[in-house]
Amino acid sequence: MKICTMTASDISAVSQLEAASFSTPWSENSIRSELENPWAIWLVARDDATLAGYIGVQYGPDGGDILTIATDPACRGRGVAKALILHMVQLLREKDLSWLTLEVRPSNHAALSLYESMGFRQVGRRKNYYRSPVEDALLLTLYFKEDGSC
Repeated sequence: MKICTMTASDISAVSQLEAASFSTPWSENSIRSELENPWAIWLVARDDATLAGYIGVQYGPDGGDILTIATDPACRGRGVAKALILHMVQLLREKDLSWLTLEVRPSNHAALSLYESMGFRQVGRRKNYYRSPVEDALLLTLYFKEDGSC
């Protein structure tokens, strides 16, 4: 698996995976505009020429927020999401940032298990954050440690 910065040629495949993964997906135009955002980093993971997954983050002066992350169903359980997050953490640490945060559905047990295994901790809850179906969001944050681990 290879992880690299997303380019315009990836937008269509990322948009298709986004639509297959979420009930309220990002549009192609929204993804395209994020590639032009100087405060955003988008990465893709490839298994040969196939898109295995992607992650999009916006960041500010002290930390980053995962906007979206997904893994192709055929690639799930192979560490794609973990690899994308670890790569993103390294990029954010190189910018001297201190944390990475995200929202996740409480019903998404696989994602919660991954995030908790990586050291993300619940720091809040957003009532009725998600639509289709309506569900709260758990706000999770990973604080980077001085020893280089996550």
